[in-house]
Parts: sequence; structure tokens; C-alpha cells
Amino acid sequence: MGLLNASNLTKSFGTDEIFSGVSFEIQENDHIGLVGVNGCGKTTLLKLLTGEIYPDNGNIIKSNKTKLGYMEQHVCRDLDKSAYNEVLTVFADLLQLEKDLEEINIKLQTKPKNIDSLIQKQVSMNEHYVNNGGLTCKSRAKSTLLGLGFKESELGMPIAYLSGGQKAKLQLAKMLLSGANLLLLDEPTNHLDIDSIEWLEDFLRTYTGSFVVISHDRYFLDKITNQTFEIENQKLTLFKGNYSDYISQKAENNLSAQRKYDNTIKEISRIEHIVTQQKQWNREKSIKKAESKQKVIDRLEKTLEKPDAEPETINFNFDINRRSGNDVLTTENLSLGFEHKRLFQNVNLEIHRGERVFLIGPNGCGKTSLLKTLLGIYSPDNGNIRFGAGVETGYYDQIQANLSPEKTVIDEIWDCYPKMTQTEVRNALAVFLFKGDDVFKSVSVLSGGERARVLLLRLMLSRANFLLLDEPTNHLDIGSCEALESALRSYKGTLLIVSHDRYLINKIADKIYCFDESGVEQYIGNYDNYIEHRPSKILNSENYNHKKPNDYKIQKEKQAYIRKKKAKLRHYESEIEEIETKLSELETELSSPNNASDYEAAMKITKKITKLKEENDELFIRWSELAEKLDK
Repeated sequence: MGLLNASNLTKSFGTDEIFSGVSFEIQENDHIGLVGVNGCGKTTLLKLLTGEIYPDNGNIIKSNKTKLGYMEQHVCRDLDKSAYNEVLTVFADLLQLEKDLEEINIKLQTKPKNIDSLIQKQVSMNEHYVNNGGLTCKSRAKSTLLGLGFKESELGMPIAYLSGGQKAKLQLAKMLLSGANLLLLDEPTNHLDIDSIEWLEDFLRTYTGSFVVISHDRYFLDKITNQTFEIENQKLTLFKGNYSDYISQKAENNLSAQRKYDNTIKEISRIEHIVTQQKQWNREKSIKKAESKQKVIDRLEKTLEKPDAEPETINFNFDINRRSGNDVLTTENLSLGFEHKRLFQNVNLEIHRGERVFLIGPNGCGKTSLLKTLLGIYSPDNGNIRFGAGVETGYYDQIQANLSPEKTVIDEIWDCYPKMTQTEVRNALAVFLFKGDDVFKSVSVLSGGERARVLLLRLMLSRANFLLLDEPTNHLDIGSCEALESALRSYKGTLLIVSHDRYLINKIADKIYCFDESGVEQYIGNYDNYIEHRPSKILNSENYNHKKPNDYKIQKEKQAYIRKKKAKLRHYESEIEEIETKLSELETELSSPNNASDYEAAMKITKKITKLKEENDELFIRWSELAEKLDK
């Protein structure tokens, strides 16, 4: 058996069957993407695996060596604790062991009667501490937080002052450090900016354990998975390969199933015609032949399987009332700040009719605030904004704040477009999967995905020729993301989109503006073009400033910088290896019978070990920070 085996799982809530007959096995090094429309039971399946809820039927068997890590289990409860100390709670046993070792050292200095047993206990505890990562746990906690986008200055901040996204990153960091060999990840890229997603990708791509990840980020799934589980029509189907492989295989399977079904229907029809003909002749021989052919029809009908219907998804287009002028938007040296904190500055944008422009950058750099400044919701501190002739704007708000919770779905749309008839409103809602009594649901009880569909419908009906969209694929399942992608690709107007959805950027973008502290940098093309041409993150670090020298000089300086840092990295590795060799020798020396019975000698060796461990910890922190920079 592998890490986990699930057989014939069935789960219902009331009269709604979520799925049935679900069976699969998770082996070591399986990197599994779990996909399906919103509400199909993906999160429910993960909760069954953790034991948070139980199946109605079926069994889940975990191996003795399986240790689960589930992001939702690591909740930050002590809001006064710092971010760094919260992550260190994962290593509570090791940190307690560290304290116990310090107490033993203090006791040994008093030359107690039971010194021999204390020394033996110290040796055993120290071996457990080293073998379980005690020497590196603090540096790993720090480097993980830095990798997920925390700044040095934020590590000591109380959790109460962190944003929702930062709290989510804390939970993710704790899970990644938990020592689990089977991770269950439910939309782990939510709230992460592109840099943090890339760090998580690198981590998961090289992760030696197994994981099951739910995500609507198709680019992310393509990078990290080697298997795909799909929940559709209450069944789970297994596919080999990443998301793109799954899409290709599914299309082939569906085509094959449809052809088989169509051919069987044709064959049944052909034989039925023969049966009818034979019966008309009304002869003994022909009647026997008709009966024989009828048996063939019966066998074919028993094996006949109608292909499953595709899950219902939205299918729409954005249209415009009129064309705008060629110049849609120009900004000059735009800046904005709140309470003495500068969000952005020197923002110079130039957007023309028909362009598909994306804004990217780290969380908190002011992308959403820039959209709100362009729309007049915020007033800029400095700079100018000019919209071209005939420009009509439409805005999609990622936090969905401009919906009225007290209204029903139909009223939310009808109040915005009162000239529409009820039939027209209901027909429009049906396109976005609000049918029957669903249109009378209160907005307050809608899921994030349902609220997103209401906003998209409102935006579609606006027929604006310049759409400003803030993270439009958040809350949408993959089918809805693909529908939105199709609508945006066929849109005749102009687009300005804030997004970390790299799959969407790759499919749509013809220009990207990347935010940094000094302003925005323009890149022509999609995300792959941006990756190819973006400057090295090392060159942009505080320790390596430059004033846009020519390409040759940049390349020479970059190469020299990297050579220097690689040499430093090798030096750290050599020092760490030398210290670990010394530690091994000292621990062997400490456990020898002569030293075990000699208190003075044992104390000297223990002090040396303690000092070397401190040096090793410091070296490892320096090494991990430098290695991370070079990796990027």
C-alpha cells in the first residue's frame, strides 16, 4: 500500500449526493491536482481524508508512515504572537528539547551525583535534536516566511496587525514546515502575489513527499502536478499528467465515448430496420432471424452508455455601446499615499484602443488603489490622468464591495438596469447559471463564485468600452475562468486588468506594466515574454543598485555579481561541512566511556558543541538567504 488508500467513498448532505463510488490510491511522490466545478465536492473530499468529516460509505486507510498536513488545521489563535514565533510553533517539540538540553547543561555544571546518567541523557537528547532538524529549524522558518513574501521587518509583527493574505501565508508556512509527507492544499495560491506563487511552485515541484492540491490556477497546476483527479457528475476520474495533459486526455476520451455511442445507436437503428423488414415477411425463417437480431439489439442496449453531459458553465460575451477614440488612457507621474505611507509614484501609463494591458506586482504595492484612483474613487497626491474621447469605463471589484447584501440576485441586476423587462433580466441571469428560484436568493447568502458571476453579468450589461478588472478570476472555478478568458479575447474594447493568474495573462496580454517602488516598467507581450525580459531580481536588490546601464554592462555586472555570490555560497557550504564534521567528532568523543565518566571533560566538550551549533545556525541562515537569491 502507498501513503493512503480510499475505496468506494460516498458522501451526501441531506438529499444532495456529492459523489459516490470514489476510489483511488496515493503513492509516494504523487503530485496530484484535484479539479472540478465549484460545489462538486473537492473540499469535502479533502476533509474526508483528514477525518474532519466521515463518509457515508467506503473506507480510507492511511499507512503508518503517513503524516498529513492540511492548511486549514493550522489556525493562528494567539494574535499577540509574532509571525516568526507563530511559525516556530511547528517546531515546539524541538524547541522544548533545546530548553531541556540547556537545563541539563546547567545541572552538569553543579557536578550532581547522577552525572553519568545525565550525560547519557544529554547525548541521547542531542542526537534526537540534531537528527530531527533542530540545528536548522529556526533558519528554515525564517527562509520560508521570506520566500512567501514577508519582509524582515514584518517577521516580528503581531499576527493581529497582519492582513488576511499574510495570515493565510502563515498557515501555509506552518503546513510546509510541519514535516508532513502528504500535504492537502485547498486553493493555496489565493492571496499570494506572483513572486510568492513562484516560490511555492519551486517548493512543491521539488517536494519529495506527496500532495493533493485544489486550485483554479491552471499555470500553477501545469508546473507542479504529475496526476490529475477530476470530480464530475458525482464521479472521480484519474488522469496521468498535469492540467494540460488532463485537458487533452479528457477531450480524447469524450470524443471516443461519443463516437462509440453514436456508432452503437446507428448499429441498433440498422438492425431494428432489419427486424422490422423480417417481421413484415411473416415467414418462419424470417421470424427466427428477427428474434435473433432482436437479441443482438438487447445486448447492444445493455452495453450502451450515453456520455456524461458536460457540467453547465457560463458562456457569454462582452459587447460595447460605441468605439472610443484611439487614445484611451494616459497618466503622467501619478502618485498616491495614505497616512505618510507612499503606495506608488511615477506611474506613467499609455493605453490605446483595443489593447489588453495587465498590471502585476507584489501585494500591497498599490495596484487596486491605482484602479480606484483612475476611477476617481481616490484622489492622487500628484500627477495627471487623461481619458480619451468616448471612453466609457466598467469596473470589476475583487472584494465585491459594490454588491448590496440585502438585495436579491434579480433586484441587484434590475436596479442597475431598470429599463430591462423581467424576462430580459431572467434570461441574462440564466446565462450566468441563476435559474428558477435561484434568482430570488439574497446576495448575502451567495458564495464567492456566485457573487463573482453577478458582478460579471452587471459588467457585461454595461457595454462599456474600457474595462478595469481587479483579480477577475478569483472565486471562479476553472470552467468559469475559461469562459471569462474567451469573453475577454473576443472583446472589442480596451482592457486594464490586475491579476496574478499567469495562464490568463499568457492567453490575453499584449502589454504588461510591472509595479515596483520607483514606478512601473512596461513589457510588450504576454507573461512568458515578461519572464524572458524582466531584470534579474538580484540586480534590483538593495545591495546592488544601478542606473540603467547598457545591456552589455548589465550582463557583465550580473555575471560578476553571481560569480562572487556563488563563491561566497561555496565558502559557506565548506564552513558548514567542516563544522558538522567537528560536531560529529565531538559527539562521538562525548559518548566515549572515558569522557562519559569524566565530568570536566564532558563539560568542555558540551560547551564546544553548543558554540559550534550556534555558529552553524548563523552560517545556515546566511547560506539559505544567499541560495534563495541565487535561485531567483
